[in-house]
Amino acid sequence: MLTLGKLQIDSPFVQAALSGYSDLAMRRIARRLGAAYTLNEVVLDRLVTQKGKTRRRTLRVEADDHPVGGQLMGALPEQFAEAAADMVEAGYDVIDINFGCPVRKVLGRCRGGYHLSQPDVAVEIIRRVYDAVGGRLPVTVKMRRGINGTSEAERDFFAILDGAFEIGVAGITVHGRTVEQRYVGPANWDFLARVKKHAGDSVILGSGDLFSAEACLRMIERTGVDGVTIARGAIGNPWIFAECRSLAASGKLPPPPSVPEQGRVIAEHFDEAIKVHGASLAGKIMRKFGIKYSEHHPSARQVRDAFIAVRQPDQFQGVISRWYDPQVEWPPVQRRQGHGDLVAAGAE
Repeated sequence: MLTLGKLQIDSPFVQAALSGYSDLAMRRIARRLGAAYTLNEVVLDRLVTQKGKTRRRTLRVEADDHPVGGQLMGALPEQFAEAAADMVEAGYDVIDINFGCPVRKVLGRCRGGYHLSQPDVAVEIIRRVYDAVGGRLPVTVKMRRGINGTSEAERDFFAILDGAFEIGVAGITVHGRTVEQRYVGPANWDFLARVKKHAGDSVILGSGDLFSAEACLRMIERTGVDGVTIARGAIGNPWIFAECRSLAASGKLPPPPSVPEQGRVIAEHFDEAIKVHGASLAGKIMRKFGIKYSEHHPSARQVRDAFIAVRQPDQFQGVISRWYDPQVEWPPVQRRQGHGDLVAAGAE
């Protein structure tokens, strides 16, 4: 179980907010395969409050998409609060504040991970959002372990963490890399253990280097965090949520998805993307998912090239028909661990 305020979630394995990825289609597939709680892709606060496509898309919360978190990013405390209130009215179950994005363009506009360098402003943002919506649903925060690896950055991190819990946030996700690191080098799980020990009974979720069910369980066991948010490890691998549940419940992993099973899930994902975005845009969006899905196929390189070559929606369907044909006797599927290392099925 994972508890965020009054929200009870029956699994501690969360699909993270993924810019450009965790749309309604991806979330629906993740839920079907075991994700109990998912977050929408991060959205800029002012685009939530201004009329336009982003506002309409962001404030569309479907009946089958619960519980769902809405993640906000921005620069000004008052804009955060206004956008959060709109998202609550739209039906989101949790408001998540992004203090973790390491993209240079974001940092240059004083958003995302930049706030870790100014704890007073960060805490004021949290306070404004909590005052606007905290009485109605949980508020959470996403952080990295500091703007950089200096002792000053660490002090700023804990000032924000402590301030957030004093205000009343329901949980904080901590990524084990600094903003400066971006995605270079390993995530520091020892730091996560220190954070959880410092936070005591307050909810801490861990993030960083979670590319397999084994890694997710290992993070919880090694650091004591209350749950994990799976980000890049869930792109093209929605099976990770079912694998986490199975490993936690029985100590065993289910067999890796067969080629026909992969094809069925990819086809479902494509259908959901068409419902959300329309056929033309869905074809473009699903190319990047197809590239990641291909990593599970016995002929991964050829399938990847086939997805890269897709230009039209019918071509995407053609790749599925050609490379995931249930009538073909495909070689055994091998489970991918870590950053793509192959492990023979059953060897885990």
